[in-house]
Amino acid sequence: MDEALLRSLTPSVLALLVRRGADFAAAEDAVQDALVEAVRVWPADPPRDPKGWLVTVAWRKFLDQSRADTARRRREDRAGEEPAPGPTPAVDDTLRLYFLCAHPSLTPSSAVALTLRAVGGLTTRQIARAYLVPEATMAQRISRAKRTVSGVRFDRPGDVATVLRVLYLVFNEGYSGDVDLAAEAIRLTRQLAAGIDHPEVAGLLALMLLHHARRAGRTAPDGSLVPLAEQDRGRWDTRLIAEGVAILQAALARDRLGEFQAQAAIAALHADAPTAEETDWVQIVEWYDELLRLTGNPVVRLNRAVAVGEADGPRAGLAALAELDGSLPRHTAVAAYLHERDGDLEAAARLYAEAAHHAANLAERDHLTRQAARLNARRRH
Repeated sequence: MDEALLRSLTPSVLALLVRRGADFAAAEDAVQDALVEAVRVWPADPPRDPKGWLVTVAWRKFLDQSRADTARRRREDRAGEEPAPGPTPAVDDTLRLYFLCAHPSLTPSSAVALTLRAVGGLTTRQIARAYLVPEATMAQRISRAKRTVSGVRFDRPGDVATVLRVLYLVFNEGYSGDVDLAAEAIRLTRQLAAGIDHPEVAGLLALMLLHHARRAGRTAPDGSLVPLAEQDRGRWDTRLIAEGVAILQAALARDRLGEFQAQAAIAALHADAPTAEETDWVQIVEWYDELLRLTGNPVVRLNRAVAVGEADGPRAGLAALAELDGSLPRHTAVAAYLHERDGDLEAAARLYAEAAHHAANLAERDHLTRQAARLNARRRH
């Protein structure tokens, strides 16, 4: 049984049922039933047209379900006769599914879960393990999301920006449980890029590839975090870097700059530097200025302060940091780093310890605690 094939076919089959008149919840149930049937039947009798087989079986499951429920007679009448099996165009339907799963009425967490289930073809159990929540909790979240989008009509174009934000949320979850969400996000974004000609879709794909290329260097053998400047660049994936840069250059050439393209440009400058010392920080600051113009995001201002500290010296970085809200995530950690660069080890050690206390996860807390201990040891000697 080719699980990857089933997962790749799931979104187009589901979207086709929705377009033919099934509401989302009923269509998703029917597709899941068809997938179960495929697992049972295909090993002994593989179909010549897997997608056509799934469409036919899922549609029959949907009609059977509709006929069994008198409250759904109106939808059954709208559904009409069963279509002949066979290959059908999938791109437009799949894109509709992306937009449906990123509907603005859904919370970000629900949109992510529904995207992984409907577009990614993951099971509820896999998604629950990836998010470290009980399966029943995730099932309820997905069920609520399905009910929310059932009956939604697509009488205007979907919001590409919302779809991209959902995919980026998936990517940033990284890896946990038995599902590599970063790799899954890249797969889904590749699929989206194949179906829609949009420079920001290309920008997000480039950004993901450039970040993913550095993954092997981000952690030490003991699982501890390795800062960018200390990473072994020989462990970076040069193939992914080259692909990401090529995709980015093609997107930038269209002269429709967006935030994901700007972020990818910054990531490309980091990836392009043979050593940390050779990083073009002046150009990175310029790209952060573009990103600020596009978003006004305070987190971007925080990252820009770090870049200014590298390009113009730690005092300039601290001056930029002083203009920002001290409650921003990572503000204290950035202050610690810039104070260390400026030679104030006492303040830096204190700030690292304070930042560790407010760290978002265990790995980050351990890293910041080690930084504080390192500086305190230096001060004693």
